[in-house]
Amino acid sequence: MKLAFLGTSDFAVPTLARLCETGHEVALVVCQPDRPSGRGRQVQDGPVKGFALSRGLDIFQPATLDDEAIGRLRRLGIRAAVVVSYGLILPATLLKLPDLGCINLHGSLLPKYRGASPVAYAILRGETATGVTTLLMDEGIDTGSILLQESTPIGEEETAGELESRLAEIGAGLMPATLSGLLAGDLAPRPQTIDRGTYAPKIAASSGRILWKSPASVIARQVRAYNPRPGAFTRHRGGVLKIWRARAVPGLGMEAIPGTVLAEGGMLRIACGEATLLEPLEVQMEGRRRVSGEEALRGRSIASGDRLDEGEERPETQGSA
Repeated sequence: MKLAFLGTSDFAVPTLARLCETGHEVALVVCQPDRPSGRGRQVQDGPVKGFALSRGLDIFQPATLDDEAIGRLRRLGIRAAVVVSYGLILPATLLKLPDLGCINLHGSLLPKYRGASPVAYAILRGETATGVTTLLMDEGIDTGSILLQESTPIGEEETAGELESRLAEIGAGLMPATLSGLLAGDLAPRPQTIDRGTYAPKIAASSGRILWKSPASVIARQVRAYNPRPGAFTRHRGGVLKIWRARAVPGLGMEAIPGTVLAEGGMLRIACGEATLLEPLEVQMEGRRRVSGEEALRGRSIASGDRLDEGEERPETQGSA
């Protein structure tokens, strides 16, 4: 099938690769313009663009999907447009352009977790399973009719980054089946019943701030959900401390003030709300590399009795690598 592919981030790459492998003609790859990234803030090719270059695919990077951009797509004579983690809203003229429509891959089991951050919200809200959905796009945000879905359990210690990578591969397998079903005419779109209570908007950097009065189980989910972006953080000795991996441990009966550092048998523990304890497994002091909780204690970067607090919102002072 002759297609256009619209995608920008890592999540989209497996689907584009699978479409190429399964014999579809990807006539044009549309990505967002290159932007500065990393600590050096140098302009670099995005993941989808890099893959497209390696396959010799035609690439188009319009700043907006204006009439000129849509005109270029119209001249291709595509049957469908596949949209995965593109990052721009598609205008109605583009949605109506291909005869089979614009097919989106979304990282949740719709109607749950519509929006920009479905993976993080599924973890934050304690879901034990999630999945991917292919849908016919309309003018709403992830509100189009559902085509196919596939579910998967969420690991107890799985981070958002790890889960997103798995979902990207699952979705890559689902997209060719979706296109085949549409082409054959035996795949009936199912209208969604919109669940407004599970909308998953874009996550701000400040959302990663840890509130130590929360139970440790809640904070552990926060750490998983915000790894790798934006990172769960707190304040320590005037700087930002990021916690990349952690788990809740039994601590009933603890009388320490939430946010107090405790060292038990060489293990780093932090008192949380409801007399619970968090065990940070991987931490990063501002301007330093990531280390284990035990290593942070041995190096005296953190000491028993220290108090951690929310402080000001400054997570951007520390990189996530």
